[in-house]
Amino acid sequence: MKKLLVLLAIICLASSWNFGWNFGWNFGLAQAPAAQSLVITNGRILDGNGRVIERGSVVVRDGRIVSVSEGTATVPGAQQLDAQGRTVMPGFIDGHRHVIQGDATQWLNEQARARMQDYLDAGFTTILSAGDSQQQILELRRRLQQGEIPGPTLIVSGRVALAGRGGAPATPAPSGGAARGAGAGGGRGDPARFDVARPPLRPTQAAPAIPDEQTRAAVQALKAAGVDAIKTGITVTPGGPEKATLTVVAQEARRLGIVTITHAVTVEDTLAAVEAGVDVLVHTPHIGRLEESDAAVQKIARSGIPMMSTLAIFVPRFVGSDNVPQFRDLLPFPFDTLSSAGQGPVNARLLWEAGLTYGYGTDTSYRPVDSLAHELKPLSLVFSSRDIVRILTRNAAVAVRRLDQIGTLEPGKLADITIVDGDPLADVNNVLKVAVVVKGGKIVVDKRQR
Repeated sequence: MKKLLVLLAIICLASSWNFGWNFGWNFGLAQAPAAQSLVITNGRILDGNGRVIERGSVVVRDGRIVSVSEGTATVPGAQQLDAQGRTVMPGFIDGHRHVIQGDATQWLNEQARARMQDYLDAGFTTILSAGDSQQQILELRRRLQQGEIPGPTLIVSGRVALAGRGGAPATPAPSGGAARGAGAGGGRGDPARFDVARPPLRPTQAAPAIPDEQTRAAVQALKAAGVDAIKTGITVTPGGPEKATLTVVAQEARRLGIVTITHAVTVEDTLAAVEAGVDVLVHTPHIGRLEESDAAVQKIARSGIPMMSTLAIFVPRFVGSDNVPQFRDLLPFPFDTLSSAGQGPVNARLLWEAGLTYGYGTDTSYRPVDSLAHELKPLSLVFSSRDIVRILTRNAAVAVRRLDQIGTLEPGKLADITIVDGDPLADVNNVLKVAVVVKGGKIVVDKRQR
């Protein structure tokens, strides 16, 4: 009898637990949206793949997109976000930034939070650091990933050299006050002012080679440190080792499962990077005329290697009321580089027509909203508003190798969403009018009038 009573008690307990589990599970499904779901309604949706929904909804659960549909979607208990007819689009992506300025440790401790918020305020939900102090940029990524500070997803690269010092330029680099500006050059003068890739400064002698085993070890060390990508800069010297070493870098990085991003600003150097088999080109070649060589255009485009824009570097900026044209470092503009402002967009359009995937990148370190406004100027010379929206979202996701997660509004992807006033397809400058930003399903910026 005692055993029978124990058995009956177990059965009753199991039945009660099963009922409670089923009830609790079903109840949990019904209630979970209250804490973890978001429904964006009444939005004009640009999904990043070319689809336009004039009035639609996006449903988000647990940080990912569940559905993108016409009409109004309802999820009981979910947080509601009325877009009020605004344009809902994928979060913006900058595939070539220099994030940290000045003293890296001081910046990290004193400015990181505000500067990361600047990216969100401008609509950027993913950025790629293409050259920052390694220890500090990895710590910044950790803080972002752990939620210690709000900000975009940060993709970190580490640098590997392709040759030793050498390969003297034909003409010594000029010197003087103009070289002392801060900017992407980290306070040592903007390197784009006196770029050794540009004649007459281009080297005329072969640079010393670096042993292959040393190059592989450098890639392995960066992988162990936790970087997401290996950055190289290639300026081919006569008879030099740069292309061969870059091939070693690309092969070792691929073996280790990380990508190779390469700075190449001339047609010659871009072709060498393509032949070396890199994964991403982080500049549009702006030195050399691609219209003179269809073979070069086809070779670059058919390689399948995506490219970043970075066109506005050589377009003068006018900051303040003095009407003085400025360079990226906010010092007087070096007009001997001005040809790149025209050649870059021409080369970009020729590569686009040949089928190259062209993404957004700026190679800047100043405020992202200002950088975006400036980059839109040369992009708009040769691309339509529809093209630029694609460049800023889907194509940039391809270029940073994250299209499986971001870049379009599709079920299963991360809910990184930017909502802007106006229609960017009618006027691309409307991307500057950010109203709301959703990062990983959470509203992190909301500028709507209430």
